Amino acid sequence: MNQSANFADSDQKLSHDLQRVLAADKDELFEIMQESDGEVLLAALRNRALDENHLLALLKRRGLPGELFTTLYNGRRFSESYPLRFALASHPDTPAHIAGNLLPQLNIFDLIKLCFIPAVPPDQRLCAERIIIQRLPAQPLGNKLTLARRGTATIVEALLREGLAPVVEACLDNPHLKEGAVHQFITSAASHAETISMIARNGRWKNKPNIRLALLKNPRTPVIWFTLLLPGLPPGTLRELLSVPRLTGAQKELVRQALSSRGGRA
Repeated sequence: MNQSANFADSDQKLSHDLQRVLAADKDELFEIMQESDGEVLLAALRNRALDENHLLALLKRRGLPGELFTTLYNGRRFSESYPLRFALASHPDTPAHIAGNLLPQLNIFDLIKLCFIPAVPPDQRLCAERIIIQRLPAQPLGNKLTLARRGTATIVEALLREGLAPVVEACLDNPHLKEGAVHQFITSAASHAETISMIARNGRWKNKPNIRLALLKNPRTPVIWFTLLLPGLPPGTLRELLSVPRLTGAQKELVRQALSSRGGRA
C-alpha cells in the first residue's frame, strides 16, 4: 500500500512539474535548464517562451538524455541557429551520427576550436580534422597561416606537406608540431632551399640531432648550412654523409674538408 502511495505521489509530482515547465516564463526556463532532467527537460522544449539562449545554457551541462539531442537535431524551430549547431556538434554526449552530420556544417575555425575541447570524443575530433584537411586546398593564405599557428598536430602536418614557405614558417612554431613530421617534410619533395633554411634557422628544431642529419642529407640544403652544421659532428657521421648518393659535389666537398680537418680520411 505504501509503495502504491509512493508511485501515486511520484506521478502527481511529475505531472505538476510538467505543467509548470510548459507554463514557465523565460527566467523560470533558465532555472529549469540548470536543475531539471529527463521528461521535464523534454517538456521544456515545447514551451513557446524557449529561445536559443536557453538551449545554449542547457548544452553546457553533461549527462543529458540522448533523446534530448535527437529532439533538438530533428526540430525545425531552431534548425537555422548556427550557435546551436556548434553547441550540439561539440557536446561530448551528442550521439556520433548526429555529430557526424553537423560537423560538415561548421566553419573551419569552429572545427579547430572543437578539436581542443578536452571532453570531445576522439572519433568526433578525428572527423573534424578530416573535414579541415579536405578544405585546406581551397583556403586563402591568411586562413592557412592561422590554421598553421592554431592547428592540431595532424592539421599542421597536412599544411607542411603543401610546402608553402610562409605557411611552413608558421607551422614550425606550432607547439603541437612533432619532430617526425618535420623530418618527413625535409625528406619529401615538398621541401626546397627556402623552407629548409627556415628549419635550419629555427631555434626549436636546428639543434635536434635527427633534424640536423636530415638537413645534411638533403641535396636541396644550401651549402651555407653545411658550413654551419658540420663542425662538431663526429667522424663516423661525416663518413655516413659522404656515402649519401644524393648529395651534390659541393656538399660532399664540404663534408670531406670537415673530415680532413679532424685527421680523418675521406
